[in-house]
Amino acid sequence: MAASKNRLPPERGSLLPHVEGAEKAFLAGRRSREADLESAVRIFLEFLRAFESFEFEQPCVTVFGSARFTEGHHYYQRAREIGAELARAGYAVMTGGGGGIMEAANRGAREAGGLSLGCNIALPREQKPNQYLDRFIQLDHFFVRKVMLVKYSSAFVVMPGGFGTLDEAFEIATLMQTDKLEHFPLIAVGTQFWDPFIAFARDTMIKEGTLSPEDARFIHLAETAADVVRLIHEGR
Repeated sequence: MAASKNRLPPERGSLLPHVEGAEKAFLAGRRSREADLESAVRIFLEFLRAFESFEFEQPCVTVFGSARFTEGHHYYQRAREIGAELARAGYAVMTGGGGGIMEAANRGAREAGGLSLGCNIALPREQKPNQYLDRFIQLDHFFVRKVMLVKYSSAFVVMPGGFGTLDEAFEIATLMQTDKLEHFPLIAVGTQFWDPFIAFARDTMIKEGTLSPEDARFIHLAETAADVVRLIHEGR
């Protein structure tokens, strides 16, 4: 497929070359002061490169979800529908840039004529930039990637996923709970997948006092692409 005129290669604007294992080295434990300062500079420049890469005007919605679902899976098709519906509603669609749910949401947005964005990260498996990205950035640090996925969005769609997806969803909910982030809609798609978590929050966390009943208001359940857009419009 021919590259879109909007597609931004990850190396464009790079002030430091990609370093394999940069985040692992940074988090490995105590190091010399010089090594930590070098990492700090690299992290700052990674933020700078990402900010330079994502300059656009329309509102943005970030879609999270597993990289493991293939094209034939119903969650893949649901994410593709959501990406298309968001694009038709005037939203740019941002994902982690990889396969599975991320690819599907980017694909739907591209097919509907919308802007498709990705914040990719190099991993041993599962994470290569998908072919439906108009613009993407290749990052070395997970926490930089998470900031970028949150920073530009005015709503968040969380599809079924694994540890990474849960980490992203919980961080957004925590930022809202602690008033570090505006209460943008956080929409969990797929009630069959999310109902056990909702039950755990209600029957265990709230019961034990580790969560307040009002904290549950941050998460909205949805099934269809139309539900997602409606909840975003209602939450603005």
